[in-house]
Amino acid sequence: MFATALFVVGFFQTLLDLTVEESLTKYGFRYVAAEDWGRLRRLFRQMLLFKVLGGAIATAILVVLAPAADAIFGEPGVGTALLAAALIPLVQAPENVGATALLLHSRYDLRGAYQLGSAALRLIAIAVGVQHGVTEALVAMVVAQCISTAAVCIVGVVALRRFPRVEPRGLGEDVPGIRSFVAQSSIATGVISARTTLVPVVLGVVAGPTQVGLFRSAQRPQTGLAAASSPARLMLLTEQTRDWERGGHVSVLAGIRKYTLGAAALMLVAVPVFFVAMPWLVEVVFGQEYVPAVDAARIVLLAAAIQFAIGWTKSLPVTVGRPRLRILTHGLETIVAIPLVAVLGAEWGATGAAVAVLVSTLVFAAAWAVVLARLHAEIGDDPTRLVGETTL
Repeated sequence: MFATALFVVGFFQTLLDLTVEESLTKYGFRYVAAEDWGRLRRLFRQMLLFKVLGGAIATAILVVLAPAADAIFGEPGVGTALLAAALIPLVQAPENVGATALLLHSRYDLRGAYQLGSAALRLIAIAVGVQHGVTEALVAMVVAQCISTAAVCIVGVVALRRFPRVEPRGLGEDVPGIRSFVAQSSIATGVISARTTLVPVVLGVVAGPTQVGLFRSAQRPQTGLAAASSPARLMLLTEQTRDWERGGHVSVLAGIRKYTLGAAALMLVAVPVFFVAMPWLVEVVFGQEYVPAVDAARIVLLAAAIQFAIGWTKSLPVTVGRPRLRILTHGLETIVAIPLVAVLGAEWGATGAAVAVLVSTLVFAAAWAVVLARLHAEIGDDPTRLVGETTL
C-alpha cells in the first residue's frame, strides 16, 4: 500500500506540477549573463506562482481519487494511504524554485547538501511513522517535506537577494519563449511521469500490489545509480548551460562525450559485480520474502547502467534550449514501455515489468544517439555557431 500510494502521488505530481525549473535555469543564466536583474526577479516570481498552482491541482486530484483507490487496486486501505500523502505535491512545489537560485550562483554543492538533508528528513519520517502504520508514515513524510521546503526556500531567497537589488520589470519579448519552454518542459515531464510512475501503477492494476512492492524493491539499482550520478548531472546542467549561453557549444558536446565514455567504463566494471551479488544483496537489504525480486532487480540493473552512461540526457535539452527533445525521446520510451508492462507484467509480474523497462531504455538510448549525431553535424567545428531551431 505504501509503494502504490507513493507511485500514484508521484504520477500526478509529475504530470500536473508545472516544470518551471528548466526555464528558470535557462533564462536565469541568460539574465545573469546580461546582468538583467529586473527580469531575473520577475522570472522567479512568475515561476513560483505557476509551480504552486500546479502542485495545488495535483493535490486536489489526489483527494478526489482517494475514495475510489481501494476499488481500483483491489486492496483495502490504499485510498486512506493516498489521502494521507495527497499534500506532498503542494508542499513540495516551491522547493525546486528555491534551489534553482543556488544554481545561478553555481552553488550546486549547496543544492546537493539541501537535497541530502531533504532525503534524510523523509527517511527519518518513514522510520518514525512506519512504527505506527502506513498512513502514519505518509503523514510523517508530508511533515518532513514541509520542513525541507521551508528551509530550501529561505536559502533560495537569500541567494536571490545576493544579486543586485532592482525593481522587477516585465519579461517583454521573452514571454513567448518562456511560455513555450515551460509548456514543452511540462509536457516532457508528463511523458517521463508516464514512464516512471505509470509503469508500477499499470503493474498494480494487472498483477496486484504485491508485485508493485517487489518491483519497487527491484528498482533499487536504478535508484542507486541515479543518485550516484546526480552530482555529475547537476554540475553538467549548471556549467554547460552557462557555457552554452556564452557561446561554448563545441565544448559542451565534448563534455557530453567524455562523460559518456567515463560512465560506460565504470559500468563495465560495476555491473558484473552487482549482477552476481544481487541475490545476497536483496536478501540482506529487504529480507527473505523479497527473494522473488532478484531476477527483476538484475534486469533493472542493466537498464540502470545504460541510463547512468547517458545521464546527460536530462540536462542537455535545457542547456541547448530544446525541451521538446525530451518529449520526443521519452515519448518513444513510454510508447514502448507501457504496453509491454501491461502484457509482460500480467504474465510474469515484477520480472515482466523489468523486461519492459530494459527494452524501452534501449529504445531511448538509440533515439538519443541519433539526436546527438545531428547536433554534432549541425555545430561542426565552429564554436560560435548556433544550432538551428527548426532542424530537430
